[in-house]
Amino acid sequence: MATVQIEEQMNAEASAAGFASGYESGLRDGACEYLVRHLQPPAPLKRDSRVLYIPQGFEGIDQGIIEALRLTVREVYVADATRMAEQAALIRPDWVLVLNGLHVFPANHLQQVDTVRSLGIRTAIWFADDPYVTAETMYIAPRYDVVLTHELSTMQMYRERGCTKVVYMPLGVDHNRFKPMAVEEKYRSDVCFIGQAFWNRVEIFDALVPYLKTRKVFIAGGLWERMKRFKEMERFIRLGWLPVEETVKHYNGARVVINLHRTTEAGKDNKNVLNLPGRSINPRTYEILACGTMQLTDQREDLPHYFVPGLELDTYANTVELRNKLEFYLTHEEERRTMALRGLRRTLNDHSYLRRLQQIGEVLGW
Repeated sequence: MATVQIEEQMNAEASAAGFASGYESGLRDGACEYLVRHLQPPAPLKRDSRVLYIPQGFEGIDQGIIEALRLTVREVYVADATRMAEQAALIRPDWVLVLNGLHVFPANHLQQVDTVRSLGIRTAIWFADDPYVTAETMYIAPRYDVVLTHELSTMQMYRERGCTKVVYMPLGVDHNRFKPMAVEEKYRSDVCFIGQAFWNRVEIFDALVPYLKTRKVFIAGGLWERMKRFKEMERFIRLGWLPVEETVKHYNGARVVINLHRTTEAGKDNKNVLNLPGRSINPRTYEILACGTMQLTDQREDLPHYFVPGLELDTYANTVELRNKLEFYLTHEEERRTMALRGLRRTLNDHSYLRRLQQIGEVLGW
């Protein structure tokens, strides 16, 4: 009889927990749906320009830019980096817009840029990896007519290397991909982090192990074997690259997502040979909030220009503060949900790639 009563009690507790979780998720999903439905911006008037776009291969960024371009200018063409000059000669666009110009770009990338410019076609590059690859971007930038960068610290460096027009242009988010959605239980977690295990991240997560072990945690990315306490956290870690669609589901299923910018220190997981500081926020800042999820992020100088800390997301300065704020938001549901919804609203209003491409169009005179 006692065994039956214990089982009934356990079933009742599990049922109550499931109801509470479902109720909590329902509140969040309904509020997110309302915001997304009512904050859709009107389609802008298209500018009378023809743009050839050269993607970097960043799925979460490239597709958002391409779709925004199609709403922004009269004609949009997309070409592989290996055929940039060839396609520019055939299409004769007003502008060639290149994302990043790194990693997958061919050895003759800069010669192709020279060829495009010799045809009288204007060129612009939008750097999305600054300041982590200054060893390369310091030579790429001067070959373009206009340099756009999301990182404040690199602007003077590009000017000193002869770039005549350098524009601070933050990144944004593709709301067609990063958006609120209901997800299965397997995607739910208390704490989520998705990204490579750069050394500064390893240090902080090692220090958080005693706390994280008491929570439901999801971590994904490469190099997490670097952790001194990896074995203690291994059950929470998915090693390797996580597809964008899976990332979105894990963001949606998390109660709190941690954002931790990678170190800018020269020689530590980067090619920042000039040792420039990181002053600007990463794309993850926008992407997490676009999913309607509470974000705890480390501090960057330009963050208050785009979000209000303590209102639309929250920040931490060290491991102790991160641990304390995790505990606070995981035990204060209303505060956590309200902040996440404010962050979603701000992101929908101000930080879409459509808004960014409109800004770029004004800067470049499309």
